Amino acid sequence: MIKVARLLHASLLVADLGRARAFYEGVLGLSPSPARPEMSFDGVWYDLGEAQIHLLCLSNPDPVEGRPAHGGRDRHTALAVTGWEELKNRLDEGIAYSLSRSGRRALFVRDPDGNALELVDVE
Repeated sequence: MIKVARLLHASLLVADLGRARAFYEGVLGLSPSPARPEMSFDGVWYDLGEAQIHLLCLSNPDPVEGRPAHGGRDRHTALAVTGWEELKNRLDEGIAYSLSRSGRRALFVRDPDGNALELVDVE
């Protein structure tokens, strides 16, 4: 019997690694993982419990333009967060987001490359 046990990582394409790191590290507070091996392209990994986010600095075959304004209507990666109010206040300083339409304490934000993230309060 086949059983998919858990999510290991989500890979997101980015055009400018420095700009992406400023968002993931400066806004979301993630720290780079030292476990990323040398690869033929730039990137960074972030540990999130047992899973990871991999930022891959590669050409994106998908258009960034024309994506739905609300990230919940687009492919997205959901992340559990604590300090949700603090995060929301940080985003209020100039990063667009939309609140979840489900009524949960969750919001959708796009990184500088248009990748949608759902940030869900788990406090």
